[in-house]
Amino acid sequence: MLKTIESLGDLRGKRVLVRSDLNVPLDGTRITDDGRIRASVPTLTRLMDAGARVVVVAHLGRPKGAPEEKYSLRPVVARLGELLGTDVKFATDTVGESAQQTVASLQDGEVALLENLRFNAGETSKDESERRAFAEQLASLADAFVSDGFGVVHRKQASVYDVAELLPSAAGGLVQGEVESLRKVTDDPERPFVVILGGAKVSDKLAVIENLLTKADRLIIGGGMAFTFLKAQGHEIGTSLLDADQVDTVAGYLETAKANGVEIVLPIDTVVASDFGPDVDSEVVDSTAIPADKQGLDIGPKSAELFASKIADAKTLFWNGPMGVFEFEKFAKGTAAVAEAVASCEGFTVIGGGDSAAAVRTLGFDEGRFSHISTGGGASLELIEGKELPGITIIEEATK
Repeated sequence: MLKTIESLGDLRGKRVLVRSDLNVPLDGTRITDDGRIRASVPTLTRLMDAGARVVVVAHLGRPKGAPEEKYSLRPVVARLGELLGTDVKFATDTVGESAQQTVASLQDGEVALLENLRFNAGETSKDESERRAFAEQLASLADAFVSDGFGVVHRKQASVYDVAELLPSAAGGLVQGEVESLRKVTDDPERPFVVILGGAKVSDKLAVIENLLTKADRLIIGGGMAFTFLKAQGHEIGTSLLDADQVDTVAGYLETAKANGVEIVLPIDTVVASDFGPDVDSEVVDSTAIPADKQGLDIGPKSAELFASKIADAKTLFWNGPMGVFEFEKFAKGTAAVAEAVASCEGFTVIGGGDSAAAVRTLGFDEGRFSHISTGGGASLELIEGKELPGITIIEEATK
C-alpha cells in the first residue's frame, strides 16, 4: 500500500517538499499545454489548506546538469499561481542561497517553486553518492516529502527516490490516483480488455506488447509501429517507418497472439504521401499494398471504423500512442476517430500519458469523457509492463 498524506500527521507550519511533474511543452516562454500543471494543483491545494509551507520541486526538459535559460521553470510560476489562486514564490536555484532564503520566508499555507532540479548534476547521476549528496541538500529544506510527479516515478533520481529515504514520505493524490487506475487495468481488468498502441516505434513498446499478449483480449495497433507488423505479415510498406531489426520479433508476437487467442487488429487502409509535411498531397490506399515511393502518415477511414467497432464493447481499455501524425491537421483524423471511440466507450478507459494525452487535449476533447488520463507516458507504460517503479516502491516501503 502507498503511504498517503494522512500518514504524515499535522502539517501546519511544516515545510513539505513536493516532487511535482511540471515538465510542460514550451514555445519560447509560452506554455502550449498546461495539463501537467493543472494535474499538480489538487495536492498542492490540499497541503496549502493544511497550513503546510509548500516547497515544489520539478524539472523541465533535459539540461545537462547545469543551468540553461531555455529550461528555466520561470514560465511555469505565473501559470501555477493562477491555478492555485495565490502568488507563488520562485527561487532562482534549487539548493543554493536563493532556495534557502525563499523557503525560510514561507508562511503557513504559502508556496514556493525552486528552479529546475536538472540544473544540478546530482539529480540524475548514476553515481549513488553524488545523487545522495544532492538529495541531502534537498531534504535539508523540508520536514516531510510528498511524491506527486507520476511522470518521473520510474526513474531512480534524487528528488524521486533518495529524498524519500531521508524524510517522512507519502504519495500525493495524483500519484495515488495514477497507481490505482493503472493497477485496475493491469491486475484484474474487467473483460473484454482492449489495448490500443500507436506511436512511432515498436522497439519503444516491446516489453509492453510481450506482457499484454498474456493479459489483453484484443490489441489494436496503429501509428508508425503498425508498419513493422504489416511488414512481418509480408506486406509492402513503401517508405513508411520501420523497425527493421524487430520484424522477426513482431512475427513471433503474431504467432503468440494467435496461440493465446489474443486478437491483433491492424489498419486495413492507410493515408499515404510521398513526403512528410502538413500540406503534402495524400491518398488512401489498402494497407497491404502501400506504393513503394509512399509513406503512411495516418490510418485510413475504413481502419478508423474498424478500430471504433473493436473499441465499443471494451469493459477495460488502455490507449498509448497516436494513430498518425496528429500534429498535422491533415493527418489527425485517425487519432481523432479513435479518441472519439474511446470517449464513447462505457468501460473503464485510461489514456496512457505522453502523446496520447497531448492529442486528446490538442484535438479539443473533454477530458471528463475518459476515466483517467495519465500524466506519465513512460511511467504508465512501465506499470503496464509489470515493472516495479523505484519512486513507487520507496513510498510503499517508507517506514519513517
